[in-house]
Amino acid sequence: MMRKSVLTASFVALAVATCNPVNAQTAATETIAAAVADGQRPAQDKARDGERKPAEIVAFAGVEPGDVIAEIAPGGGYYTRILAKAVGPTGKVYALVPPFFANRPGGLDGINALAAQYPNVKVVVADYAALDLPEPADLVWTTENYHDIANGDIAAINREVFEALKPGGIYFVEDHSAPGTGMAATSTLHRIDPAAVKQQVAAAGFTLEAESDLLHNPADPHDVSPREVEPTSDKFALRFRKPG
Repeated sequence: MMRKSVLTASFVALAVATCNPVNAQTAATETIAAAVADGQRPAQDKARDGERKPAEIVAFAGVEPGDVIAEIAPGGGYYTRILAKAVGPTGKVYALVPPFFANRPGGLDGINALAAQYPNVKVVVADYAALDLPEPADLVWTTENYHDIANGDIAAINREVFEALKPGGIYFVEDHSAPGTGMAATSTLHRIDPAAVKQQVAAAGFTLEAESDLLHNPADPHDVSPREVEPTSDKFALRFRKPG
């Protein structure tokens, strides 16, 4: 009887620990740290970690093991690799490549090679204004690309993101900042006013849940290309939530 009581108590303790939000948060933080430290990441990516602060950014975005993430415009895959490891084998990352890029000779070579290394990464050629994901996403992610897609039908794109997410899902946007400029700097300086992003995303039905100054650079004059600012441009990070 004593042995049975001890075993029962142990199982209860384990269940409580498993359900404890603090323990879950600690586990997610450790998983993200391991993802950033992943030996498969290229040296040139790791060399940028000091300025991009990937562990802190991924944690701020709310990434958790098992998540389904749709990444808009993965580029060279800096975050794709980290996200793939952060969501783990039970999660997925859909790398959404626009048709104009995919149609270039060799346009998909880099991202396809990455997907061959990370089995939970799936490459999807996607019109962002008419998304058709294989399954609902927990999180839609875009970093340093919103200013480009904003030059298209951004209202339609944000509506599609809203529809692609599960109830309670997250829309994460990080980009180069041009405060007070609205949309004026999107094509010329490859920046955008964070206030414009907030207004556009809210219009699609999202709620702004949090914003971060992790990547804030007060020395950035905001009137030059991000490539001309050392060590890095001033960036904003916004986490939006689809109502549950």
